[in-house]
Amino acid sequence: MAFPGWKWLLLLGRQNTLAKVWRSRRGGPSPCWKRCWHWSAGKSLGPEVRAFLEENTEVTNSGHLTPEIRLRLLTPRCRFWREKPDLWPYGDPFWAIYWPGGQALSRYILDNPRVVKGRSVLDLGSGCGATAIAAVMSGASQVLANDIDPIAGMAMILNCELNHLNPFPITIKNIINSEAGNWDLIVLGDMFYDEQLADGLHHWLQKCIRIHQTEVLIGDPGRHQFLSHSIHSQLHKVIEYSLPEYTRQENYGLTSSIVWSYQPPNSLDNS
Repeated sequence: MAFPGWKWLLLLGRQNTLAKVWRSRRGGPSPCWKRCWHWSAGKSLGPEVRAFLEENTEVTNSGHLTPEIRLRLLTPRCRFWREKPDLWPYGDPFWAIYWPGGQALSRYILDNPRVVKGRSVLDLGSGCGATAIAAVMSGASQVLANDIDPIAGMAMILNCELNHLNPFPITIKNIINSEAGNWDLIVLGDMFYDEQLADGLHHWLQKCIRIHQTEVLIGDPGRHQFLSHSIHSQLHKVIEYSLPEYTRQENYGLTSSIVWSYQPPNSLDNS
């Protein structure tokens, strides 16, 4: 299956433009998010943005690990699948791809609701919001979705509507390297695509575990940047899923995705 410029740029661009923002130590919202502030239950979308997202994404629940969840994604039937990327009026739509690490996390939560039931959950790098949606469906008492792209936040609201859920709180504040939040569970998928970002995540997650005894689950299909990072020695494999054929094609032959439990030593000095 041949992929257009969009898909290639999204896969490679993740390691460049997004990583620079995520690994920033300022911890503040982007200028655009200062205008949008904080999406919460009942927050309405601007009609122009809503219309654009609805027109240029496809509602689908096929080709991935969680057919229970309907999502607005960028698919081959969408105009911008083969359109010039610079014609897209917003930031690169990383949220419009259902990445395999997020798929594994979402599948695991849906199959094992006890993991989130009655617990507070932070979905870090939430993207399309599928894992946060899975947490709500499985009975989490509190869910916060975090992504650095305000358009992702808007797309998450649409995805909540598709699944007949009230939108959960969404923030675009870059919380890595900020104070450790008191969450029962942090989930993150497909975030280890840049070494400096991975280092920042490693230390921040250690802090959350040390201070609040937070549980951390990581989803990743086995990318080189993840497998070669020192964090890998501190992970326990929870479950591995075989990826559907469509997701394999989207991700250039990756065949499976794994959920890992992060269990670092009780010291912030270890990395």
